[in-house]
Amino acid sequence: DTTGRIQVKFEKDGMDDELVERGLDVHRESVVAVTGAVEKEDRAPTGIEIVPDSLEVVAEADPELPLDPSGKVDAELPTRLDNRTLDLRKEEVKAVFEIRAEVLRSVRERFRELGCTEINTPKIVATGTEGGTELFPITYFGREAFMNQSPQLFKQLMVGSGLERVFEIGPIFRAEEHNTPRHLNEATSIDFESAFYDHTEAMDACESVVRAAYEGVAENCEEGLETLGLAGEFEVPEDDFPRLTYEAAIQRINATGELDEQLVWGDDLPTEAEHVLGSEVGQHYFITDWPSEIKPFYIKDHGDDPGLSTGFDMMHPSMELVSGGQREHRYEHLVEGFEQQGLDPDQFEYYTEMFRYGMPPHAGWGLGGERLVMTMLGLENIREAVLFPRDRQRLSP
Repeated sequence: DTTGRIQVKFEKDGMDDELVERGLDVHRESVVAVTGAVEKEDRAPTGIEIVPDSLEVVAEADPELPLDPSGKVDAELPTRLDNRTLDLRKEEVKAVFEIRAEVLRSVRERFRELGCTEINTPKIVATGTEGGTELFPITYFGREAFMNQSPQLFKQLMVGSGLERVFEIGPIFRAEEHNTPRHLNEATSIDFESAFYDHTEAMDACESVVRAAYEGVAENCEEGLETLGLAGEFEVPEDDFPRLTYEAAIQRINATGELDEQLVWGDDLPTEAEHVLGSEVGQHYFITDWPSEIKPFYIKDHGDDPGLSTGFDMMHPSMELVSGGQREHRYEHLVEGFEQQGLDPDQFEYYTEMFRYGMPPHAGWGLGGERLVMTMLGLENIREAVLFPRDRQRLSP
C-alpha cells in the first residue's frame, strides 16, 4: 500500500533482534518497504497496525531535518518555503493544496456549464497589457519582450474570433514592488470573457464561479477542512452578492470616520478602506460604476456619462478578488482610450486591428486564484496558497 498512514509495531519479545534493531534505527521521514501481518489494534491511530516480517530502507533520510514535518516544532514561513517538500508532509499544509486543486476543478466545471471554451494565451509578449512599468523584461532572440501581466487583450480577441465565450486559468507576472501578505509577483489568474455580455451579466457569471469553488470544496474536501479546523464553520457564500456603486462605497467608508483622510471622487480604495468597507458589508460584494479615470482604457464608459465606467471589482470582506467590466468594442473609442492614457495605439496593432472587423459587445473579469484560496481558508499569508511562491526576495526553490 502506498497511501494513507499505518503504525508498524516492533517488539523485542518474539521478533528477530536484527529486524527490531533496524526498525528502531530508521531515521524520521525515511522511505521504507514493510511486509508483515496486519492486526487490529484499537490504540493505533488507524485502528490497525503491521507486525513486520521484513523491513527494507528504500531511501534513508538525514537524521537532522531543517524542519519538523510532524508539526510538533513550529517553523517560520521562510523556513517552510525553503523546504517546501518537507513542509508538504504536514497534513494541514497538504490539505491546503488538495483544496486548491478542488477549487480549480470546480471552477473549470462551472465555466463549462456556462458554455465556455478553455484557452491558453501567450505569456511572452511584445507589449504590456496596460502599459506602465509593472513588467518583467526579457531578451527574446535579441529583441525586448515581457512576461505577460494579464491575458486581457488575447481573451478579448478570442471572443471576437468566433469562440464567443472563453476562460483561462494560468500564470500572470507583475513586477510590483509590493511585499505584503497578499501580493505575489507570479500568480494564478482565473479569467473569463464573453461576447454579448454586459457588465451585469459578467458579475452574475463571476458570482456563479466563486460560489462553485466553495460548493466543490464543501462537497469534496470534508477531510481537508477537518484537518484545517474549518469543518464546522465553512460556508458557501449566499446568493446575490450586494452591489454597491463606487460613490456609495466611499460614502459608507467616510461615514465610519475610521480613515485619517476622507476619500473623494477619483480616489482608489486603499487597503485600510477595503477593510473598513468589508467589515461594514460582512460578505462578498461588488463595487460598481467606478470613475473612468482610474480604470483601464479597455473598460467601456456608461453611455450617458463618459466619466463613469462599467468597471467593477468583486470583494471579499478582507480584500479585492476580481476586477472586470464591459469592454470598449468600438474601434474609434478604443484608440481614443489608448491616447488618453498615454499609450501608443500603433504598438497594440495586433489587438486593435480585430476591432476594425466587427467586434461584438463583450465583458469579462479576472480572479486571483491564490487570493480566492487564501480568503476561503483564512490563511494569514498568500504564500501559503502557493507551492513555490515568487516575490521580491524569493526566486528559489
